[in-house]
Amino acid sequence: MNKIELAQNPNTSPEVLQSLATDENYTVRWCVAKNPNTSVETLKTLATDKGSTVRWSVAENPNTSVETLQTLATDENSYVRCGVTQNPNTSSETLQTLATDKDTDVRYHVGRHSNATELIRRLVLMTDSKLAQ
Repeated sequence: MNKIELAQNPNTSPEVLQSLATDENYTVRWCVAKNPNTSVETLKTLATDKGSTVRWSVAENPNTSVETLQTLATDENSYVRCGVTQNPNTSSETLQTLATDKDTDVRYHVGRHSNATELIRRLVLMTDSKLAQ
C-alpha cells in the first residue's frame, strides 16, 4: 500500500495518519485531512498547511474541533471559510462571524447551517438581500 492509499484508508490508525500529515507530498496531506480517522490534534496541525485544499478538507472533516473551525473561519481562502460552514461542529458564534463574510457562497451556506440561529439568518439576509430568494 502506498502513502496515498494509506492516507485514504479509513482503517489507518490515528498515529500513522499523524505521521503522514507532515509528508512532503501535498496529496498525502490532503488525504489525511479528509480521513474520518484523523485525530483532532492532527487536524489542528493540518489547519495551518500551505495548501488551501488541505485546509478546506480540514474545515469539512467532522472530527475538526470547534476551536480549529473558529480559526479556519478567518482563513484568507473563501473555499476554506465555506468548508467551515459545511461542518456540523461549527458553532453559532463562528457562524455569526461568517454571516457578514465578503463571499456570497460563504454567507449562503451560513444561512442554511443547522446551528444558525434566526438572528444569524437575518444578518445574512441583511448583508445580501439576493440570498432571500
